Amino acid sequence: MKLSDFDFDLPEHLIATRPARPRTHARLLLAEGDRISDLHVFDLVEIFRPGDRLVLNNTKVLPARLFGTRQRGDAVARIEVTLLEPVSQGWRALAKPLRKVQAGEVIRFSDRLSATVASKSETDLTLAFDLTGEDFDAALAEAGVMPLPPYIAAKRAADDQDKTDYQTVFARHAGAVAAPTASLHFDEPLLRALAAKGVDFTEVTLHVGAGTFLPVKVEDVTTHRMHAEWGRVTAAAAAEINATRRAGGRVIPVGTTALRLIESAADEAGVLHPFEAETDIFIYPGYRFRVTDGLMTNFHLPKSTLMMLVAALMGKSRIDRIYQHAIQKGYRFFSYGDSSLLIPEP
Repeated sequence: MKLSDFDFDLPEHLIATRPARPRTHARLLLAEGDRISDLHVFDLVEIFRPGDRLVLNNTKVLPARLFGTRQRGDAVARIEVTLLEPVSQGWRALAKPLRKVQAGEVIRFSDRLSATVASKSETDLTLAFDLTGEDFDAALAEAGVMPLPPYIAAKRAADDQDKTDYQTVFARHAGAVAAPTASLHFDEPLLRALAAKGVDFTEVTLHVGAGTFLPVKVEDVTTHRMHAEWGRVTAAAAAEINATRRAGGRVIPVGTTALRLIESAADEAGVLHPFEAETDIFIYPGYRFRVTDGLMTNFHLPKSTLMMLVAALMGKSRIDRIYQHAIQKGYRFFSYGDSSLLIPEP
């Protein structure tokens, strides 16, 4: 299985830099087996059935991109930092330019927020911030900006609107540095309408890391190593999903992050168990899904692990046809783009 098998030509103008407004007015490609329909996200109320269960990732994106200064005597250097993950000494982070900071130096981001460089490697550094807990959260919210994906950041800078746009309406547990973007299409009225229809919801948490944007660098995709991300499925969440499966309802994760987490927490018999750990599960064609009956997801990058995941769910030839249709019909791609609902069989 070659990396080139998952490549395709995507016109530049189809890369979305802002989301649809209202959120539910994004377009929705419904693929049920071989049948494709062109709809909108608000049509989900008509698509889902009573007894279906949507699995939502309630992670909250941190405004993890910071701009600060490092001072040595009269020399001042501007430093851009992107937080990656919490570690025992503070936060592991990327810095540009990394060569301009050394261990022990202080980077000041605002009047309220600064950090000491606790350690430095050839690729990143560890920052020990001067604030913790709610004080840190408040100062970060004030000083930081949303860590937009590289393909958006290359086109425009993040702004205050992204603090709303790049966050789900059910974000509860801070820790992600990238959004579970399929969930960005939901608003409160849609959630209420789905609940009134008899659709059930289960929340899980997977803190999406910056590694989600790392390219696959091996030609034999089966040798690729996934980045690890921390996730949690509570006992209550596992029980809800298991009950839906026993009752014959469909389990449909919203987003590849929710899918990867519940597949990590399921055993070979398809029974979900409580889970709180890192997962580096890699799903590509040939994978046997344990609990997933469908997937709501945005349109993904060529040659990405997420393209491999949707190919595993729908079949390679079928997903190729779906993406050809999406491009021909002008669907908007990637994090702020349109959505798809993929059901392997009708």
